Amino acid sequence: MKNFKKLLLIACSVLMVIGLVACSKSDSVGNDKGKASSDKVEKKSYDKVVYAYATFNNIPNSDVLETVAEEINVITREKINVEVELLPIAIFDYSSSVSLTLQGGGQIDLFESLGDFNNSVSSDMAYDLTDMIDSYAAETKEIIGEDILKSTTKGGRIYGIPTYKPYALTPMVIYKQEIADELGIDMTQVKDIFDLTDVLRTVKEAYPDMTPLVPVQTGTSGVNMTIPEVDYLTDDYYSPKGILKGNDMTVIDYYGTEEFARLADLTRTWYNEGLILQDAATTTSTATELMSADNSFCYVASYSYPTEDTAASISAQTGGIPLGAVQIGEAYLDTTSINALTWMVSSTSKVPEAALKFLNLTFTDPDVINLLIYGIKDRDYVMDEEGFVSYPEGQDAASVPYTAQLSVGTLGNFFKMYPQEGTKKESLIWEEEQNQLAKKSPAMGFTFDSSEVKTEYSAVINVINQYLPGLLCGSVDPVEMIPEFRNKLSEAGLDTIIKAKQTQLDEWLKNN
Repeated sequence: MKNFKKLLLIACSVLMVIGLVACSKSDSVGNDKGKASSDKVEKKSYDKVVYAYATFNNIPNSDVLETVAEEINVITREKINVEVELLPIAIFDYSSSVSLTLQGGGQIDLFESLGDFNNSVSSDMAYDLTDMIDSYAAETKEIIGEDILKSTTKGGRIYGIPTYKPYALTPMVIYKQEIADELGIDMTQVKDIFDLTDVLRTVKEAYPDMTPLVPVQTGTSGVNMTIPEVDYLTDDYYSPKGILKGNDMTVIDYYGTEEFARLADLTRTWYNEGLILQDAATTTSTATELMSADNSFCYVASYSYPTEDTAASISAQTGGIPLGAVQIGEAYLDTTSINALTWMVSSTSKVPEAALKFLNLTFTDPDVINLLIYGIKDRDYVMDEEGFVSYPEGQDAASVPYTAQLSVGTLGNFFKMYPQEGTKKESLIWEEEQNQLAKKSPAMGFTFDSSEVKTEYSAVINVINQYLPGLLCGSVDPVEMIPEFRNKLSEAGLDTIIKAKQTQLDEWLKNN
């Protein structure tokens, strides 16, 4: 591959020189003074765009990353006169790393929200795309559509482009099929999160050294995703700050709901009985890493794909361990479902037009988006005759030089990505139907402008980060901690945030 890269670079250089010489000769002929062209041939320059994306997979080394970037740049140099630098960041470090880099004057031109789109806009991290989008991303605008773009519009200005994917998230339990079969566990009987406890106890009894449940990510057992019909009102569902529940248009404290208290009690039971990873609140290991080990059984998360496809896709990330998936709730759409994963041009970018042009390719060019997700064909993945991709024989997500397979649905246009082995192409129809048929929040389209409560937001987030992981993972006593947590939230300004949300929501309702 290194030799191939050298040859490719040499070939490109030769072609570039030939092209420049040809232009030089043409200029000489057209010069009415008959002067010879300059002996100096200037190297063509390209706008450099840094593309920062979150990955659930391993971070590849720099040499490998450059090979993927070069394959992309072969396309982008010709199409948009841009070269891209890839900056994959581990999911648990992503938001803080992007923020710190931008604050420190480092170059990041494109970044994504992870449920924090509202904060990115209110803290002036996002570039106003309104006057550029028709010139540099018209194709993407047409694909996304005006209705979806409303979710990333504030004050009539467009600040981002949502990832184009199945939006309706459905809570599921992902589990090891062989253990379920061996122990005679009928996972289809698990209808909600509270049905899972007896299953975990059965596994623990049969395998005392096993951790039956692992977290989906740091500080998140996944149970919070199972509360039905919650509109987070533009907030991150990992960090709610005033929500709507069902059809009631009164903004309430998420942490004061009966549902939250019941879930905190549930995870405390799991923790005390050793049914959940004891350091779930702090581990930096991802769910797939933990599921790849022999001493785990299941995890809880929300996905926007059919259960069979979800299980098959995640199985590929765990070295082919047979997995099953069971749905434990209904899909629900709110504005956050759409703008939680939004791509933005950074407000500090010196090449915003170039950045938007590259972003447009991630939605429109299948070669670009599949290089970002899967890497280089026959090295990082193989493709069968029907167009399904898988890892090369004997390799998996941990051993191939490059993969971002677990980031499908977070980058660009999901519907232009190669289907993974074990999934069904017919599922795309189901996924698009879910976007249309899923129950929708009565406040769908409302986005909260948090700029007036910026100080309170920062203070409240700090309190949430301190208390919520322990409550969601069972490592603290909810009877003692929830009252203390809510008191700290109130002191930090949560009541002010809720009041501001209610005021803006009431005004929005008058016009909608």
